[in-house]
Amino acid sequence: MPKKQKRSPSKKIFFLAGLPRAGNTILASILNQNPDICCTPNSVTLEIIKDFFLLKTTDVFQNFPDHKSLDNVLDSVFDNYYKDWNYRYIIDRGPAGTEGNLKLVKKHLDPNIKIIFLVRPILEVLASWIEWASKTPDNYIRRLGTPTQACHELMNKDGQIIKELKCMSHLLKPENKHHVLFVDYHEIVDKPQETINRIYKFLNIPKYKHRFKNFKQVQVNGLKYDDTIFGKGMHTIKTKSLTKTKRDITKVLPQEIIQTYGKIKFI
Repeated sequence: MPKKQKRSPSKKIFFLAGLPRAGNTILASILNQNPDICCTPNSVTLEIIKDFFLLKTTDVFQNFPDHKSLDNVLDSVFDNYYKDWNYRYIIDRGPAGTEGNLKLVKKHLDPNIKIIFLVRPILEVLASWIEWASKTPDNYIRRLGTPTQACHELMNKDGQIIKELKCMSHLLKPENKHHVLFVDYHEIVDKPQETINRIYKFLNIPKYKHRFKNFKQVQVNGLKYDDTIFGKGMHTIKTKSLTKTKRDITKVLPQEIIQTYGKIKFI
């Protein structure tokens, strides 16, 4: 049997993940000023790989377990998905930090994969979500119930925030630390140039002179977010400049939520 040829990807691929409401969209807008970079909207690439990988559990595959051929398909997913994206660097916004996804990415994309992971204090994340939901007529946060119910739902074992905290826990393990750069939301807003420099150094790519005002909404290949799915304005950024939202958490979140989740520390 001939030896497997070394994979030669057409583009360098990284990942952007992290807590929700932690600056993912504004960071994507900043990075996309660089014509060599495309920081994608939320991505389905890892779902594609997982779906293909699950074929290995089927009776048909196990009846004729041709791992090499299926692995060839898995190896080609990213190159084929981004084949028509004319950028030198792709920053994929898929959940690469989970234990299972990190294994798949290291095997089928790059054993030295790099992930930018955004963090923000939990109460700020919850308050941002609740405040956005209160201003939007129909959205999936409101469908979870009252602000108290919604926060508990987001923080339960299957909720989006807990899933990302589990990713953080996995990425903080000694064997994974070299794969990840943690960036705090406040660093993006307070020290944008310094933060961008850290990101470029971590990714080991040439620097680019970014501007930190007059941002564009995230748009790739003529496509924009369709926020009728999750709720109007879910991925809309303030385009004029980087500014911290002035928000009194005690007036947005119920006291029960502040007492329950206010002491969570993750780094």
